[in-house]
Amino acid sequence: MATTSNKDAIAEGLVDLLKPAIKQIDLHVHSIRESQVELREHIDSLATELCRINEHQKVALDLDPYVKKLLNARRRVVLVNNILQNAQERLRRLNHNVAKETARRKTMLEASGVFASRSPSN
Repeated sequence: MATTSNKDAIAEGLVDLLKPAIKQIDLHVHSIRESQVELREHIDSLATELCRINEHQKVALDLDPYVKKLLNARRRVVLVNNILQNAQERLRRLNHNVAKETARRKTMLEASGVFASRSPSN
């Protein structure tokens, strides 16, 4: 019984250690996704403006290669955003599973009387 109790305490400690890191990573991924959306909007705006300038130029200035580069950059931004979105969803599931496991282990420990001798502030 003591070995199981020690394993549960170690597992709970690991879960408590991982939970803040997971939340921090989730916040960073969310922030990056927001900046990716903003970058994509700026790329779209710039591409539109280049097309407009190209249409109104009296001098034959070929901006198509630059527009294509911008659109390629936009495509990569969207791809990275999708990857980040998938990573964030996995982090959310992991965070949910960590919280669920923490609650389950805490309930098991409380039921076995491990927390009976500890004060509520611990």
